[in-house]
Amino acid sequence: MQERNAWVDYAKAIGIILVVYGHVARGVFNAGLPMDEGTYLLVDSIIYSFHMPLFFFLSGLFFYDSLMKRGKAGLIVNKVDTVVYPFIVWSLLQGLIEVALSNYTNGEVTLGQVFSLLWSPRAQFWFLYALFLVFVVCSFVYAKADRRYFLPILLAFGALYVFKQDLAMGDFGRFIFGNAVFFALGIWFNEIRTFFLARYVPLTLLFGALFVAGQYLFHITFGLNWEVGGLPVLALATASIFFMIALSMWLGRIRMQWLLFIGASSMTIYLMHILAGSGVRVILSKFMGIDSIPVHLLLGTLIGLVAPLVAQVIIKRYDLYFLLSPPKWFSATSLRTRRAVAP
Repeated sequence: MQERNAWVDYAKAIGIILVVYGHVARGVFNAGLPMDEGTYLLVDSIIYSFHMPLFFFLSGLFFYDSLMKRGKAGLIVNKVDTVVYPFIVWSLLQGLIEVALSNYTNGEVTLGQVFSLLWSPRAQFWFLYALFLVFVVCSFVYAKADRRYFLPILLAFGALYVFKQDLAMGDFGRFIFGNAVFFALGIWFNEIRTFFLARYVPLTLLFGALFVAGQYLFHITFGLNWEVGGLPVLALATASIFFMIALSMWLGRIRMQWLLFIGASSMTIYLMHILAGSGVRVILSKFMGIDSIPVHLLLGTLIGLVAPLVAQVIIKRYDLYFLLSPPKWFSATSLRTRRAVAP
């Protein structure tokens, strides 16, 4: 019998491993190392067709229960602490390090770009930026919505996703409606979660076959790329997400502590993996003269996963929690509480 919600951590682990590998591969390719372009572009498009939608889906799974528990304002305030705070801290930390080391990296980063984070998020931090916006919008949309409206809301977000390129949405609109459909899919999935948990083996096989067939048709037969968006990408991402979820439920039958740990630590890894992975590439290519693509991909991905986990242990041991979450006296939650009890 699998532990309650262990499959969620397995899904997060699969997702974050793909995130780290994808960014390492992009760094290696953009550095001009001898990498087969066709293979790189194919694998990159397969990964990007679903790995970030998977994280929006997983973020939506527990949203409604949290909304009912905390209320609209309480949930948004909580996300200021858990999403906005690390977004700001690590956007600045990574950005300033990239500015200092710009002579060794793939591109020049300016201080202006770093300090434009509130309207132009950089690098991997776009996800946290978009996630907070989606949380805010969905907090208003679902605040008074009964569960019977979950599917119509999902379909509405799906329509906005499909037609977002035809609508004058602006950057904020693209951040929200390019991702809210997958968040809403996670919210609605709770309505069929018991069905998946009872049939995860045949569903893994079914959606695994759809994943392979869909990726083949999309990339090989029709020669498309994940950036085309629209209904084909929405369908491909949905089938891929369901495959990852069913597979994770199947994995939940066995206990792989290391994979569970990676999944539970996915936020820390997401915040720090670019610095770790890029550092490996710079050391290997600039200082050691190693251009082997397998070595770069393997070591870059491994260190991109392990280094943040080591940093997390150090943060815990030396009480450096301010690097990941705001001090209690500074948190938005505490400020709201103090204001509520003030005479």
